[in-house]
Amino acid sequence: MSNAVSTLRLQDAWRECERNTYHMRLAVDLLNPMLPMTGDKFEQMTDEQIRVLDQFILRFTKLQDAMGSRLYPGILGYLQEAYEDRPMLDKLHRLEKLGYLTSAETWQDMRSIRNKFTHDYPEDWDKNAALINIAMDAASTMLNMLGTAETKFIQSCPEFDHGKSILTQAY
Repeated sequence: MSNAVSTLRLQDAWRECERNTYHMRLAVDLLNPMLPMTGDKFEQMTDEQIRVLDQFILRFTKLQDAMGSRLYPGILGYLQEAYEDRPMLDKLHRLEKLGYLTSAETWQDMRSIRNKFTHDYPEDWDKNAALINIAMDAASTMLNMLGTAETKFIQSCPEFDHGKSILTQAY
């Protein structure tokens, strides 16, 4: 793959993560007064609060997916690491070794949380509330992971235009 193509792919992946981060943060800010979530609070959510929660779920999921399927492979492609056909775990370990990811194991935990969080448990308010609390913590962890990748890029690839900084956006 040419360097120009890998640069465009990585920039596009970064912009996608940036958009999802922005909207996820908006939802977190609106949900914050309800945290920590309890079964009773979950059961009594208004329609507007449910819409905000749905936005959080959507953006959390999309951000996790974009990081795993586009951003991390895009970083390896940009760095001309021959990992296109390797399993995801190999890619994560390589990114960890290069300093773009603090922990491959933590990333796998984020994926597991995303998979559990996307399921709805009707009438089990306590379980839904617990999953929201876990996902809120995981959202912060994912943003820290993006910050790690951004910091490494700023240090090692200053020529790469990654757009707006994830690090300077409040969370």
